[in-house]
Amino acid sequence: MSELSIQESLYPELTCFGCGHANPHGFHLRSYRRGDLTVASFTSRPEHDNGFGFLNGGIITTVLDCHTAAVVMWEAAERGWEAAPGAPVPFITSGIDLRFLRPTPLAEQVELTARPERVTEEEMVVMAELLADGKVRATAAATWKRFRPR
Repeated sequence: MSELSIQESLYPELTCFGCGHANPHGFHLRSYRRGDLTVASFTSRPEHDNGFGFLNGGIITTVLDCHTAAVVMWEAAERGWEAAPGAPVPFITSGIDLRFLRPTPLAEQVELTARPERVTEEEMVVMAELLADGKVRATAAATWKRFRPR
């Protein structure tokens, strides 16, 4: 895609391993708005093996966390909800309820979808799915809270 992703347009200097484009060793996840959904694709590498020839659950968790981050940062930007003084971003993950439904093929492209379930200035909940071969492999309900450094 020639358009800038949410990550590249809203936080290009972020060094997050999953979605930061300023991290030379990270995944550089690129998420895009498509109507009510935010979509992305991710191709794992052989070193992301869970030891049994499938994609490691920690990698799946990272990718879904970072993909839901794109939804949250987009929603915050659309509403003008900026980061609090001293905070690098307006929201931070407070929890993620992840379900592994079936093994995910390794070293193949997977598709990610996400949509906001609840959006307030203090908390957002985002629902996400990871699909491979047209089948849902994992789901996530990510809760994000307003980041207020103390």
